[in-house]
Amino acid sequence: MGDEQEWSLTEGGHTLGRMGAEGGTVVRDESHPCGARLILEEDLSRAFHALTCGVTGWLLHRRFFSTEAEAEAAWAEMRPALVELARELPASGPRPGAPATREAGARLGVFLARFP
Repeated sequence: MGDEQEWSLTEGGHTLGRMGAEGGTVVRDESHPCGARLILEEDLSRAFHALTCGVTGWLLHRRFFSTEAEAEAAWAEMRPALVELARELPASGPRPGAPATREAGARLGVFLARFP
């Protein structure tokens, strides 16, 4: 099965329509079995779109956009990159002083530089 088919609605879609972490309404919320998650919230009264991505145990990162089109384009670009990143990170999570953790830090830095 391809990566695109493995994404599913988080909590069966129960998070949709709720208030997000940035105070907007959650309009998309999808998770991947590798531990990746993408959440899109919007607040049209503030011309605000927030995209939150995460990898369990490793990353929580937010990006902000003025238009829905910009946010949707970022969603499409980040989705495969987030899965790739999650698969490169140790499933056991970060361990202080471990070489794998230092390597993971470098990978996280590259991801954050690509998606500031």
